[in-house]
Amino acid sequence: MDNHKGVLVCGEIAEGQLAPITIELLGVGRKLADELGEELSILLMGSKSGGLGQEAIAYGADNVYIAEESILDAYNSDAYTQAAANLCKKIVPSIMLFGHTDIGCDLSPRLNGRLGGGLAMECMELSIDPATKLLVSTRPVFGGNAHATMVSKSARPQMATMRAKTVPPAERNDARQGKVIPVEDKLDASAIKVRVVERIKEEVEGVKLEDAEVVVAGGRGMGTAQNFGMLRELAHVLGGAVGGTRVACDEGWAPATLQIGQSGKVVSPKLYIAVGLSGAMAHIAGCLGSKCIVAINKDKEANIFNVAHFGIVGDWKEVLPAMTAKFKELKAG
Repeated sequence: MDNHKGVLVCGEIAEGQLAPITIELLGVGRKLADELGEELSILLMGSKSGGLGQEAIAYGADNVYIAEESILDAYNSDAYTQAAANLCKKIVPSIMLFGHTDIGCDLSPRLNGRLGGGLAMECMELSIDPATKLLVSTRPVFGGNAHATMVSKSARPQMATMRAKTVPPAERNDARQGKVIPVEDKLDASAIKVRVVERIKEEVEGVKLEDAEVVVAGGRGMGTAQNFGMLRELAHVLGGAVGGTRVACDEGWAPATLQIGQSGKVVSPKLYIAVGLSGAMAHIAGCLGSKCIVAINKDKEANIFNVAHFGIVGDWKEVLPAMTAKFKELKAG
């Protein structure tokens, strides 16, 4: 008899607060749990996670499991996997949700290996099949040129990682009631083989690329690092961030940390302005979740126009300055 029940979010904490992706997962998790008529739980890890219990309840959780050991303050593959696996063996969730982040992409397959079940990565949509009550996961395939729908028919728990900014965040309701439950099990230190010796925080000027609501990205057509300065000017006017294709980053026109695509970062801003890039499938995979894509390219046959909501066929050297000037004028009122 299958005793798996409920939805469990593996939460993340950023700078002492619930990470934005975690609030988004609570939103979609609440919807899934309501459709199943079951409870939504969340696991928070780290010595400072206890203070976030009521906040997680306000965002939709029925149960908040708190693992407060200090070794969980920073992500450690062995420690996080052990803590999450121990909890899952006790509460036996039917569905587990992770952010498609560095943590989620590492933790979810490790747990899948320990617990079994099915795992769908980089999902853009999650729902419950009304007939079978199974989790239906939709994710991009073939570099974003198609979407695949996946269902785990028998294996449990059903796992999925969710792309950031593909679903709206949960709405906060401070009147909600729930339980904050300490995780009593202590970690087996002998099983933790990984040790973090140093963390180097990336210094970012302005808004972080993954969090930006506006992204201005440049490709091979920009030609030089100096030309990327024009992208930064437009991004500054719009309060956004600059990104680049793999070619642009390989050429040194933009830092490797700003690479967008299958082998770089995945962004889902409200506005994505693609300048002088052809739209290779590997790059499109990193920006397809954008709410609005505006492409500027002199080649009317460029693949980027196939996914863009608006396209400008022309030389970016003429279009970009005019666009920047217009935005400045509009902002000035």
